[in-house]
Amino acid sequence: MASLTLSDVQTLLDAPSAAVLTTIRKDGSPLTSPVWYQWTGDAFEIVIARDDVKLRHLEREPRCTLVIFEAVPPFRGVSVTADATVTRTDITEHRRAVARRYLGTQRGDRFVEQRAGKLGDLVTLVPAEPRVWDLTAILPDA
Repeated sequence: MASLTLSDVQTLLDAPSAAVLTTIRKDGSPLTSPVWYQWTGDAFEIVIARDDVKLRHLEREPRCTLVIFEAVPPFRGVSVTADATVTRTDITEHRRAVARRYLGTQRGDRFVEQRAGKLGDLVTLVPAEPRVWDLTAILPDA
């Protein structure tokens, strides 16, 4: 069976799918946290509040893993381990795009308005060798 690629799970990446980001603490232990993401076609983008511990982890150790998955059949998923690029920029429009994906337009806009004064940074992960899975072939018929 051929290896799956990100394009094989495009609908998963386009949906507001569950995702977790694992960063590395100072003592070397992992910290796994739920995140919202956006797939640009080339990279995964995550907005993280500037006072969040995950940013301190990534500034010290950029290696991290992002896992995106479905909790319902066909249980597709993606795991990407990469060196994160943290960009200090005005994240308002990135935050809006991601919030709208997960909450819809109106609630996403309210989410952004409520965080208007909360600074954040844009974290970008470029997948080199993503691990992609789709369990359709091994699930029994309904």
